[in-house]
Amino acid sequence: MFRARLLNSSVRRFSPLGFRRWNSNNELKNKYMEKLQIKAKKLGFETVEELNQSLKDEIEQKKKQLNVIDPLKELEEKAAQTMEKSRKDHEIKIRSPIDKDEPILPYKTLDSFLEVEKVKDLNAKEIEYIWRARFQNKEGSLVATLDALKFSKMYALAFKNRTFILPLPKETGGYEMHFVQWSFIGPYTTHCMLTTVAEYKLHKEYAKPHTTLMFHQELVEDKSLVLMNGQVEKESSMSLDEAHLLVLNIQRFYGAMDQTSEAKLQLLKNFNSGNEEFDMDKLIEEATSFD
Repeated sequence: MFRARLLNSSVRRFSPLGFRRWNSNNELKNKYMEKLQIKAKKLGFETVEELNQSLKDEIEQKKKQLNVIDPLKELEEKAAQTMEKSRKDHEIKIRSPIDKDEPILPYKTLDSFLEVEKVKDLNAKEIEYIWRARFQNKEGSLVATLDALKFSKMYALAFKNRTFILPLPKETGGYEMHFVQWSFIGPYTTHCMLTTVAEYKLHKEYAKPHTTLMFHQELVEDKSLVLMNGQVEKESSMSLDEAHLLVLNIQRFYGAMDQTSEAKLQLLKNFNSGNEEFDMDKLIEEATSFD
């Protein structure tokens, strides 16, 4: 726009039409010819006519350029490209649903990973060491041990509030929402599954979890210990660090920490009861504040 104003200024001052009007008026011609001649010399022209012709050619060339390149349109196109890139950066990878005809495999108990009878002779620290070593070389693994009392608090809240949503901050800005679903599939086994809200909305009960947590309670009575292992699916766009952050917030909202705020508990209850007071902004605030 600045260049266009300069061009318009030049047109007003050196318009070829203006020169023709001056040629028809001898008085004006005599008055300004000397100044125009000096101006022409400064610009490297021998005569005023040469200056006139040069400016005429320049003006026509500028008009052609401006007709080809619209600075405002070019700016709008760049802005649109930036917005499209941002949209793609935030785009969630949508996977295919679970095949409803696929046979359901038996769920894994603690015996699928450890010989329970043998580890009962060990103390809690030794069991924890063996448990973590069991998964240390497995890509995308999540592993933890929980005090039985803390797990019982989380279990009680999960049993009453079996679904929830959690925001995950993205490096490109904004938040990606994830659906949390608990499943109590056996007397000593509890699952917690995480799916993007986008996939859950699309596929419902056939949406594939990107992360599945398994809580094994076989050692609660003897060792006051719950063993947890999880897996982040390779085909998902979820990183291990992102999964860790979601798991941390599951513990914070479901009471596994030393103290869970009343605000978090209320959000959990409001979501599961369908209470209109459930506030997404408040959820994001509580999930991203680690005071």
